[in-house]
Amino acid sequence: MKKKIFVINGGKKFAHSGGTFNKMLLEIDANYFTTSNGFELKSTDINHSYQLEEELEKFVWADVIIYHFPIWWMGMPFALKEYIDRVFTAGHRKGLYYSDGRKADNPAYNYGKGGLLQGNKYMVTTSWNAPETAFTLPNEFFQQKSVDDGILFGFHRMNEFLALEALPSFHFHDVEKNNSKARIQALYLDYQSHLKTIFPTN
Repeated sequence: MKKKIFVINGGKKFAHSGGTFNKMLLEIDANYFTTSNGFELKSTDINHSYQLEEELEKFVWADVIIYHFPIWWMGMPFALKEYIDRVFTAGHRKGLYYSDGRKADNPAYNYGKGGLLQGNKYMVTTSWNAPETAFTLPNEFFQQKSVDDGILFGFHRMNEFLALEALPSFHFHDVEKNNSKARIQALYLDYQSHLKTIFPTN
């Protein structure tokens, strides 16, 4: 049985951002998650119009959801946040989550346990102007908190609210100021290696 992959390109075209880096990641996915490699692939680009019911069906259909997005002002681009707010709200008792997980007789416990996507997984990639050292060195900006434990903590809780299980993330650092053609190509190759590790082919 082919593994079903749903990829969301959250690279918004806005101001000085052309969204090309994350668009290329989507193209890498399309070349990797092929039928011959044992996958079925669906995708959404937040720069294009979408129908809520169709997007909801993709979430329910997928075995794995992959999010690609740049970090803007320590969070996801506004269009991706709008997409998630709209689709996830539409998913209440329609395949994404039944409730917040609590019961009236014991409301202090089990918040976040009402998801309906048990057994399915997700993976996130983010792209940054910040260098990796901003997260790892003492006295640097992110206070030695990793991307996943710091800026993306709420993002990971959001996906667990749906009962999704996290796959290893992949984060691209220093892609704005240090963006030579050779370095960007090396990052793409690193991402391809990540895919081969997480999603071995037939």
